[in-house]
Formats: sequence, structure tokens, C-alpha cells
Amino acid sequence: MVKPQGSPFIAADVGGTHARIGLVSAQLSGVNVLHYERYTCADWPSLTAVLKDFFGKAGVNGPVEHCAVACAGYVLDDAIVNDNLAWPVSISDIRASLSIGQLAVVNDFEAVAYATQFLDLAQTTTVIAASKPSAPGPVLVMGPGTGLGSAVLLPGEPRARVLATEAGQISLAPGTEREIEILRQLSKEYDYVSMERALSGPGLLNLYRVIAGLRGLPVALAEPADVTAAALAKSDEAAVEALDTFCALLGSFVGDLAMLYGATGGVFLAGGILPQVRDVLLQSQFEHRFFNKGVMRAFLQKVSVRLMDHGQLGVIGAAGLYLDGNFAQ
Repeated sequence: MVKPQGSPFIAADVGGTHARIGLVSAQLSGVNVLHYERYTCADWPSLTAVLKDFFGKAGVNGPVEHCAVACAGYVLDDAIVNDNLAWPVSISDIRASLSIGQLAVVNDFEAVAYATQFLDLAQTTTVIAASKPSAPGPVLVMGPGTGLGSAVLLPGEPRARVLATEAGQISLAPGTEREIEILRQLSKEYDYVSMERALSGPGLLNLYRVIAGLRGLPVALAEPADVTAAALAKSDEAAVEALDTFCALLGSFVGDLAMLYGATGGVFLAGGILPQVRDVLLQSQFEHRFFNKGVMRAFLQKVSVRLMDHGQLGVIGAAGLYLDGNFAQ
């Protein structure tokens, strides 16, 4: 791979709901974002169209030599595979249509995890404070949005590495009798019930639908955003319980992943949903369920959990990974 030598290049962070694009350059202190735009994916016919519009707004003329894309899903041959993307993505079509010399692709949460190295902790919200300062070790990054993403930053020399995961596809593990009944109902709809079936935007809607049915209430809300709004306004009993259940399941799942990866470096919660429900999250069963791991409670008390705003982190992470040569093309 021929990497950019100081000249600006394109870095993108593409999720199921939003695409964040940046014109970036490398500096000794890290990545400098020269121009940045955020797009709502559903408003555009393709990723090619989004990139083309950005090129115009950023004043990019002529062929683009370097483009690094962090995208939800995984690369299979020429395609990016993810049911949550707004459109099919062909790597070769984008490269040819936009005359891109080198187009590299990585998972979006890999990029966010990589970027946590440069995160200002003052810009995050403490969800759980560790009993002592974070020790060097793996850093878990996960978050619900259109899907449920997760990756692990592994510190090392001369640079950190990122472990991509498909943790969102782990089987849903209920922790209460109510959650067992919810799983039973979801199992009637899906052959396999993953954590993502509950911990995502569509997952929150799933929880709402099932809980409304269990309460004998009509299913009056049709979009995840409607469920969130109704829960925050306390205008719908099923929506309130759905969001409470969402936070409780999330606490259990984050605790499981923190143990699995030995996340002594801490946990960062990302994704598009949690910043909108921050106050509910902080008052929820999240902390109780995070620590409710038997003899592992003492270990988890040493793990900090922070909530961060996704923002430009995916763009910065994609650019950083590309500069470090960690992309497959």
C-alpha cells in the first residue's frame, strides 16, 4: 500500500443511519480533519452518490488517490455485507465510478475503537467509575445504533491493534423472568435471537412490540425513535418498560464483554441511541446488571464505563488505521 505523504485524503465512517465523511491530513499529533460532513443515508441512493457530493463540497477536484472507509458490516469479496446498510455497497464500483486510486475498507467499530486513543475523557460521561484508575489493557468499545457494533483496542508497541468482533450476534441472554418471557416471544418470530434483536434501534422496537403484547396494550408506535420519545416523555407504559429493559440487558451484555476481553483499559459506549437516553441510562438497572456477575464483581469494579458521542471518531479512526497500514484493500 502506498500511503499518503502529508497530502489530504478522504476518510469515511458509514453506518446504517448516517455517513460521516472527512477530508483529512496526517500530522505528528494525529489526524487533522480539514472538512467534515454528515449525511443521512436514507436520503441518498448510494454510497457513491454520498461521496460524490462530499467531493464537491470539500473542493476535491480530479481523481482521488486515497480513500479509507470504515463501514458497518464486513467485507466479503467485493461487497460489504450488512443487512442494516441503506444500500448495497460494491467496492469496485465505487473505485471505478469516482476514479479512486486506493480504496480501503474496515469495520466501523474498528475505526471508533482505534480513535479512542485520541479521545478527550472530559468530553465523555462517566456511567460507572472504576474503583481505581484504569490499568493498561484492552479497551472495549460497543454501542447500539441501527445495529449492535463492538470492537476491542489492544495496546501495544509500536502501535495499538484493533480486534474486530461480531459480538452483537451473540445469543440473547435474559437475566429476569420478564426477559425470559420476552425471549420466548421473540423466538416465535426469529429462528435465532441475537443480542442485536434487542440492543439496537430495531431491537428497541422489538422490545416495545413484545412488551405491549404482554401487557395487553395496542402497538401504537412504529419507529424506534417514536419508542424513545414516548419512553422519555413517559407517555406510553410499554415504551417506558422497553427502554428500561433495553438498559438492563445492555448492562448485562457490557459486563459479559468486559469479562470476555479482560477490558482493564475500560469500556466506551458509543452508537446513535445512548446519547439520546443518557439520563435514563444513568438511572437504570445498567450498573446493577453490569456488576451482577458473581465472583467477577471485584474484577468489574476496576473497569470504568464511559459514554461518548460518536461524532467524528469513526472518521479519525479510519484515517489513523489507514495511515498505520492496517487496512486490507
